[in-house]
Amino acid sequence: MTIHGTGPSVTSGEVRERLALHGHRMPAAWQVPQAPGTRIPASLVRRVGDRLYVSGHIPTSEEGVVTGPYGKVGEELDLLGAQQAAIRTLLSLLASVERAAGDLAAVRAWCSLHCMVNSAPGFTDFPAVFNPASRLLVDVFGEEIGGHARVAVGVAGLPWNLPVEIEAEVELHPA
Repeated sequence: MTIHGTGPSVTSGEVRERLALHGHRMPAAWQVPQAPGTRIPASLVRRVGDRLYVSGHIPTSEEGVVTGPYGKVGEELDLLGAQQAAIRTLLSLLASVERAAGDLAAVRAWCSLHCMVNSAPGFTDFPAVFNPASRLLVDVFGEEIGGHARVAVGVAGLPWNLPVEIEAEVELHPA
């Protein structure tokens, strides 16, 4: 049995270096505007004790702006395009976790990812869409911190007709 979250910390600088080795850059954190007429402030991350509950994220550009590709996987978008969107979504998650935690060295363990695919009828290879994103998380943080439980499901639609969405639960080192 492996106990996760007991390995050494990985700083934000180290994460950026490791992402660069894989050809990626962490984007600016995504800012969700508050919907007009609502009293509920937009929040992407909720901290409860040493846990971060990270709301569903979608693909963003390096500037933190929602970006395509758009469409259903298995119809307008093929598996490779969906995998690339999933990686960009994971990068957006990293930026939000960094903003909430101050530094990614605060992350003790990536507990779980809940992954959703905007799926065309007949497309069922949901895990394959997120395998590269999960692998990148482990490559960047190491197995002890980056290893995580995951669910990947197909849904009838996602916001703005985007192909993927990922939410996460992260454990932080005790304050």
